[in-house]
Amino acid sequence: MSATDELGREYDERPWGSYTVLDDVQQDHKVKRIVVIPGKRLSYQTHQFRAEHWYVVSGVATVVLDGVTHELNPGDSIDIGIGAAHRCENHGEEPVIFIEVQHGTYFGEDDIVRLEDDFGRR
Repeated sequence: MSATDELGREYDERPWGSYTVLDDVQQDHKVKRIVVIPGKRLSYQTHQFRAEHWYVVSGVATVVLDGVTHELNPGDSIDIGIGAAHRCENHGEEPVIFIEVQHGTYFGEDDIVRLEDDFGRR
């Protein structure tokens, strides 16, 4: 269940880390700050209604995109098309922090099809 941070922004803790919504005022995009704690990874997932752009702020992100592994360092980014299978993994000793810009027609957390999940979520 999401809450709000000290600035009134939507914030949610997940088994892999947390996210904070930085901007969701516009109809065509949403911006999040995502933190992945060491040793954890997001579910391998797809989205039907949105594409995403990830920009790594700190840490080294291992990103799997349609079965291909990419190592992203601070300052690197990657585009994830609608329907593309993707996940971020943190194999390092410090948190991975990245900015996620979602672009599409719907941004609800229910637009997630989990293909694999370490925490038993569907």
